[in-house]
Amino acid sequence: MSLIVSDRFSLIIGLGKTGFACAQYLALQGERFQVADSRQHPPFFDQLTLEQPETPIHLGDFPYDLCANAHQIILSPGVSMQEPALVAAARAGVPIRSDVDIFAEAARLANVPIVAITGSNAKSTVTSLVGQMAKTAGLNVAVGGNLGEPSVSLLADNVDLYVMELSSFQLESTSGLGASVACVLNVSPDHMDRYDNLMSYHQAKHRVFQGCKAVVINGDDALTNPLVPDTVTQTSFSSGDPDVGQFGLREEAGTTWMVQGLRPIMAVNKLAMFGRHNVANALAALALGQAVGLPMDAMIKTLTVFTGLSHRCEWVADIDGVAYINDSKGTNIGATVAALEGLGPALTGKIMLIAGGLGKGTDFSELVVPLSRYGKQVVLIGRDANDIEMALVDKVRCIHAKDMQSAVSIAHAQAVSGDLVLLSPACASFDAYANFEARGDHFSALVRALA
Repeated sequence: MSLIVSDRFSLIIGLGKTGFACAQYLALQGERFQVADSRQHPPFFDQLTLEQPETPIHLGDFPYDLCANAHQIILSPGVSMQEPALVAAARAGVPIRSDVDIFAEAARLANVPIVAITGSNAKSTVTSLVGQMAKTAGLNVAVGGNLGEPSVSLLADNVDLYVMELSSFQLESTSGLGASVACVLNVSPDHMDRYDNLMSYHQAKHRVFQGCKAVVINGDDALTNPLVPDTVTQTSFSSGDPDVGQFGLREEAGTTWMVQGLRPIMAVNKLAMFGRHNVANALAALALGQAVGLPMDAMIKTLTVFTGLSHRCEWVADIDGVAYINDSKGTNIGATVAALEGLGPALTGKIMLIAGGLGKGTDFSELVVPLSRYGKQVVLIGRDANDIEMALVDKVRCIHAKDMQSAVSIAHAQAVSGDLVLLSPACASFDAYANFEARGDHFSALVRALA
C-alpha cells in the first residue's frame, strides 16, 4: 500500500486486540490515524477494513518515513520500542505512547480515580479482587487493561473507579500515568527474552508510579519500593507484624489474623482463597482499596466469597486423597515459587510439580529451594524441559513426559494420599498451546477423566 502522509495523524503500531481498540477509540473521537503491523494478516485486519475501509493499513516492515511523519505513535504492548523505525522516530522527536496514556488522559479529564496494579505475579488476582471489592461497595467500577478489555475500551461516562492491571510491556511506553494509587506487587525475573536484565524489567514496572498520588509497597520485596516524593502517601503490606497504619499478619491465641497496625481485620481462615500467597494478595487488595476510600466492611465481605481466578492455583479435584491444582497462569519462575511456597506448608505430603514450556530465558535455579522443601518430584514437559532439569540436577528428582497427558498419568501414578499434583509450569505455553488457558483446560480435563 502507498504511504499516506497527513499534516497531523496518529500512527497505531500493531493490529491486535489493543491496536484495534485504539483504532475504534480514535475513530469515535474523529481523529485521523493510520495503522501499521509487521504481520501480513494481523488478527483484526478483516474487522478494521470492514468497519473503517478508508483507514490506511501498512503491512510488513515498519516504514521509516511513515513513523517519522506521525504526530504521535500509539504502540501496542507486543511490539518492542527497539524496532529500528521506532528508534529513529523517537530520535526525531515523535512521541511514542501506549493505549494506557490515551486512557489515562481521558480518565483525568473525567476526574475518575485509577488504581494501577503491576507485578511479576498475582496482578490479575489482585486487580479482580479490588474490582470486586469496589462493586460490593456499590461503585460502578471498570476493570481491565492487561486483564480483559483494553484500557481505552473501558472509557465510559458513568464509571466511578478504574482498576487496571498493567504489564511491563504496556508501561514501557506509558508516561505520567497519574494513578490515584499505584502498586508493584512483586518483582521476579520474567520476559528475559525481551529485557537485557532484571534491572531493565524492574525499571519498566516502576513506570506505574509516575505522577501517582499514593503507593502500596510489598514490605517483603524491596524491589517494589519506589522512588517517589515525600508528598506521596505510602502504605505497605507484609507477612509480618506491621507498623501503625500498615497491613500485615499477627498471631493471636493460635489464630492468624490480617491486621492494620493494631486493628484486627479478619482471620486468615475465613478467606475464600487458599494458599499463603493468596493471603498476601488479600493484604495488597485491602491496602489498595483503603487508598481509594473503599469501606472496610465491603472489602471484608468480598474476601469471604472471592475464590480466585481460573488457572491461578485453581482446585480441580481430589482423587484418593491427592489434590490436583491448576496454576497454568504460572508462566514465570516467581509465580511457580509463590505457588509452591503458598501451598506447601499446609500439606501432610509433598508436591508433584508439572512444569515446562517456553522458558523466556529464565534461570530456573530459583525452584531448587522451594522444591527441596515441599517437592516430591518434577514432571517435565515442553520445549525447555532440559533447561529446567539442568537447573535442578542432583538437587530435585525429575522425570520427562512427552506431553500433558503423559505428565498427568505419571503424577497420578506416583502421588499418594496427602500429596498435591500442581501444574505450575514456570514457562509460557506457546510451544504446545494457544495460551495458558488452553493448557490449564487440558490439564483439568485430563484430571477429571481420572476420577
